[in-house]
Amino acid sequence: MRRVFKNPNSEIVVQKIIYKKGSNKKLATILLKEQKSFCAYTEEYIGVNDAVDIEHFNPNIKYLKEDSYENWFMVKHKPNNLKTTNWIEPILYPIDENFENRLIYNDGYFLHNPEDTEAKNLIELLNLNDEIFVKNRKRFIQRRKERIAEKGISAFDYFTEKIENEIESLKYLRAIQEEFEIDIWNMIPELK
Repeated sequence: MRRVFKNPNSEIVVQKIIYKKGSNKKLATILLKEQKSFCAYTEEYIGVNDAVDIEHFNPNIKYLKEDSYENWFMVKHKPNNLKTTNWIEPILYPIDENFENRLIYNDGYFLHNPEDTEAKNLIELLNLNDEIFVKNRKRFIQRRKERIAEKGISAFDYFTEKIENEIESLKYLRAIQEEFEIDIWNMIPELK
């Protein structure tokens, strides 16, 4: 999982868009655009046939005036349903400016410093180290390493080609960033 950047000049903030009961299509469209069509939790590409949710990271403030842009993320429906139903505090928010220093990626796992209860609770809340998730991240990275070696090109060139030709096959952006030492997020173009 990578840090999610929130734009202080987002259309959501500027237009004072709020989450309401009923349709939130405009809000969802803007959030998805800002996330470059990637799920905030799984870092998988969100395609046109994927079921998605506007996630209220802290569900306890949903529909309250404290619920705002910083609490809303676009996520795939199934992973959102797998999120632990018990809210845990204190917790590391996905927008924390030190997020990637506190939620440490290492060989498919997400780790935390022993004293960092907030990062530990985030890992638990989202079940980030579920055996299947870890195995899938590791296999994805291994396959990419094999393809890069087969093609005899740099990781940067490989992922540039993937972004241009089949962006929907990308996932695990943080793992890509750490394993290949490239800034994959900034390689992905902004959506129009």
